[in-house]
Amino acid sequence: MSESVSIMPCLDMQNGRVVKGVHFVDIRDAGDPVECALAYCAAGADELALLDITATVEGRATMLDVVRRVAEAATVPFTVGGGISDVKSAGAVLEAGADTISTSSAAYRKPEVIAEMIKEFGPEKVTVAIDVDQNPKMPSGYEVYIDGGRTATGGDAVEWAKKVDGYGVPVILPTSKAGDGAKTGYDLPVIRAIKEATSAKVVASGGAGKLEHFYEAVEAGATVLLAASVFHFSMIGIPELKEYLQGRGVAVN
Repeated sequence: MSESVSIMPCLDMQNGRVVKGVHFVDIRDAGDPVECALAYCAAGADELALLDITATVEGRATMLDVVRRVAEAATVPFTVGGGISDVKSAGAVLEAGADTISTSSAAYRKPEVIAEMIKEFGPEKVTVAIDVDQNPKMPSGYEVYIDGGRTATGGDAVEWAKKVDGYGVPVILPTSKAGDGAKTGYDLPVIRAIKEATSAKVVASGGAGKLEHFYEAVEAGATVLLAASVFHFSMIGIPELKEYLQGRGVAVN
């Protein structure tokens, strides 16, 4: 494992607050975004993710005031997703201080949006997130979901990841609906499949509950380890996680 890995706490946002759900529902409050960002930066996070989890479903843009406040507080690069549907909305989020935008539902509905964003901002500014759930009828066993995990698309997740990779997207972020908030471990087969099928960096997302889960994700091919619940509710500290991974021979940033 030559490539070093990054630790990325994820701030799921709803109504200006950080929240955390299980399987994309059962949402509970986890604090103020700026306070969370400051705490994670101080604890040694390598990156941050800020996801406005209901923007797409509510048909509105990302909360730019929250992005601005977090950008001012954060000392590490941060990615913003939720409600980013075109070049204009992506530009507004980048202008508000985000380092990278993440698009999911809009990209799936209209893939040319990916090419437009890359042309406008450069590939390093664009991440494509893919919400997935297990479906044995799909060739890869995984189906793409959109609208914050609410809508099944009938599309195969790994085939979609290949298409995304074809646009030159450098980072793909698959989140397992089954794993989300469940703390039972990342969905390793989907990480492995996307890693093998694309040249993109893969973000492990959805399901971290103990230290071993992070190591398993690295072994499956993830180079960015995203988690929310275990960090928000102080079950695992970032320094503790980095020390554990280094002890297992993993290079961390």
